[in-house]
Amino acid sequence: MVLPNSMAGRDIASYLHPYTNLKTHQETGPLIITRGEGVNVFDEDGNKYIEGLAGLWCTSLGFSNERLIEAATKAMEQLPFYHGFTHKSHPAGIELAEKLLAMVPAPMSKVFFANSGSEANDTAIKIIWYINNALGKPEKKKIISRQKAYHGVTVATASLTGLPNNQRDFDLPIERILHTDCPHFYRFGADSEREEEFATRCAENLENMILEEGPETIAAFFAEPVMGAGGVLVPPPTYFEKIQKVLKKYDILLLADEVICGFGRTGNMFGSETFGIKPDMITIAKALSSGYLPISALMISEDIFQLMVKESEKIGVFGHGFTYGGHPVPAAVALETLKIYEETDILGHIRSVAPIMQDKLRRLGTHPLVGEARGVGLIGAIEPVRNKETKEFFDPSAGIGAYLAGRAQENGLITRAIGDVLAFAPPLVIDADQIAKMMNMVSKSLDETYEMAQQKDLI
Repeated sequence: MVLPNSMAGRDIASYLHPYTNLKTHQETGPLIITRGEGVNVFDEDGNKYIEGLAGLWCTSLGFSNERLIEAATKAMEQLPFYHGFTHKSHPAGIELAEKLLAMVPAPMSKVFFANSGSEANDTAIKIIWYINNALGKPEKKKIISRQKAYHGVTVATASLTGLPNNQRDFDLPIERILHTDCPHFYRFGADSEREEEFATRCAENLENMILEEGPETIAAFFAEPVMGAGGVLVPPPTYFEKIQKVLKKYDILLLADEVICGFGRTGNMFGSETFGIKPDMITIAKALSSGYLPISALMISEDIFQLMVKESEKIGVFGHGFTYGGHPVPAAVALETLKIYEETDILGHIRSVAPIMQDKLRRLGTHPLVGEARGVGLIGAIEPVRNKETKEFFDPSAGIGAYLAGRAQENGLITRAIGDVLAFAPPLVIDADQIAKMMNMVSKSLDETYEMAQQKDLI
């Protein structure tokens, strides 16, 4: 029973939680985290957990990094706020923009700062529409996303997101947003297909959609290198190669949503490098500041920028921006984060421990409850199934994913159930021993969940 004057009771009375069953929350209350250290967090009772999802895919350098705390403190003392509106700027914003442009795997010209991945992707949509007006192509406005994609929760980006619960009863999606195939071979590949053949079919279906809608109406294609919130879906070999050929054929822009994959998660600094993506626009957030302060960015090519210049000259202003976009304190923390990545050779560390995590993940794939274990770098997932041979889902009412995540939490691991899929994206600083400990917790939790499913005749 939650006491009315306890911290949990106060939470229920005052805090509206995102991505939460609001009815259930009234009955169970929250897990209240009070501090963090390295890859671990601690609740109000002193219980210790490995944070297996780096918070929300973001706390790449772990918790309580003294350099980031010091960077934030110094920045707050020097310039606690300034903006980039109406020809203003500040040193941290300039330096961060220059640093990012030097890092990205495709030629980019300008950086626009925002506060979240949703805002960065929302800005990209507006700019895509803006530049097509500059080109005299007012009909070229449709944007293609993918089933199970995640690009944010604003009205426009939730429309791009290909997850039903982000749209249901919000009166979404809006017009001019289309969704093509999800490239998850395990679920959507035909029995007779190889992965490369499935990739070909995805590209052919995309081309058919473009032709059916009219190529002159299609402006852009949005894609995550690895689809995170859709269930950690890794594209099959040749997928992006074939998709990009179609986009180039019909003069369609490609935006790489690197919000989760950026800054080492897939084993390269950007997921675009891992999968051979050459985007026209890139969005980043999360690990840009190790999640310590809100900051995101959209990077655009020179061709796109010149069209924006033309249109803003005509109108008299580029009428878009956020009060806190490029805030000097998050910018300073982001700069320090990038310095730490470089000075500690974060990519070298990831490449040394990622094979350990992926090997242990694949071993979990032999468990009788697991249909597929998948991942790349330091991101992965396991997908429970009722029948391994037929890949049959559990009925959603069984709550297998929620139960599995609950058992993991009881065993000392915080992760996330996406439907029945259990996702992993630990802080990038995790070591081999911590990975082993994390995966042992998952294994124990799978055994306990399998036992429950047998007792309830769910399998």
